[in-house]
Amino acid sequence: MTPRIRRTLAALAVSVVLPLGAAACAVGQAHGGADSPSPIGKVLDDTDSTGRHLREVDTKNAPEVEVEVAPHSGGGWDVRLAFRHFRCSAPGAGRRAVPGRGFVHLLVDGREVTALRTRAYRLPDRLVPHGTHHVTARLYADDGTVWAVRRQPVQGAADITVSDAATATDEPSTATDEPSVTTTTLVVMK
Repeated sequence: MTPRIRRTLAALAVSVVLPLGAAACAVGQAHGGADSPSPIGKVLDDTDSTGRHLREVDTKNAPEVEVEVAPHSGGGWDVRLAFRHFRCSAPGAGRRAVPGRGFVHLLVDGREVTALRTRAYRLPDRLVPHGTHHVTARLYADDGTVWAVRRQPVQGAADITVSDAATATDEPSTATDEPSVTTTTLVVMK
């Protein structure tokens, strides 16, 4: 066999075998036919209060969120979020989990208010009438799973108490139960 024929046969073999290997990887069947594990945490059978599956990640670099709520001078409430190991994805991002990326669901008293891809939101007065209300920001991956640590959703919360007195605010206090859970309490009298 001449060197030219050997090169031609080698190139032909590579062009046939390479696409077959790539196809196996694409369907998760590489390395002996076993399904490849998800490279980003583990999707659990457990769900959050809205029915979405939890995506368990290690505590070391787990996403975190803190919530601050303050009255807005023109009415309503300014909700500000501070993230660690997390960034909001751009609108139209693909529906796949990427480490430390995704969106936020804002809940008031356990009811979803909106999905956010930003650090700030103006909460209307009608959603927080007189009384105490629980404002929660929960982090989601772009595939719709909930980021979780120790089987608990990664979320931050702020309690708002609104009364009939003249407007006054106490300094927000922050307490942390776990690295992924932050509670801020704000008392406002209106």
